[in-house]
Amino acid sequence: MIRSDFQAIAKWIAPNSQVLDLGCGDGSFLEYLQEQKPVHAYGVEIDDSRVLSCVHKGLNVIQQDLEGGLALFENDSFDTVVLSQTLQTIHQTEKILREVVRVGKESIISFPNFGHWSHRLAVGLGHMPVSKSLPYQWYNTPNVRVLTVADFEKLASNLGLKVIDQCILHDGREVTLLPNLFGSLALFRISRA
Repeated sequence: MIRSDFQAIAKWIAPNSQVLDLGCGDGSFLEYLQEQKPVHAYGVEIDDSRVLSCVHKGLNVIQQDLEGGLALFENDSFDTVVLSQTLQTIHQTEKILREVVRVGKESIISFPNFGHWSHRLAVGLGHMPVSKSLPYQWYNTPNVRVLTVADFEKLASNLGLKVIDQCILHDGREVTLLPNLFGSLALFRISRA
């Protein structure tokens, strides 16, 4: 099953560009992207089984822990660096965002929006939320951070990052009315200011 953010991310990526997908998982997005348009795509993933899945799909993948940074890559090595639903799993958030915009001329960041009304309601009722965008229980989640659309906008500003575009989704549809309240998945297209 194709994730709802794949199409929105792919729209921001130019044909024949160099793309780096950080935390690429089993390579599903890279595979989808290569089916949609000609690109030169590479992935970075830490999990052994997911790296193997990428290799079986014929994808270019490097096994590396993102917490260590991206020293392997030079400045502006890629046209676009994608960090799709991975930011919330990173301990060193500011460091990885600085590295992402250093390595890519543009970057696309997506994350589950903890500010969605259903998540707020769950917390208000005394429970950590479980939803399509946050599908784990509090005790087995890979997420080490929770953030909202407003939180990311503030952090981007504090780091001097330029927000080129944004798209907030819920159930695969774009949300324009009160996106921090009604959007469950946030996508931002950013660059160095």
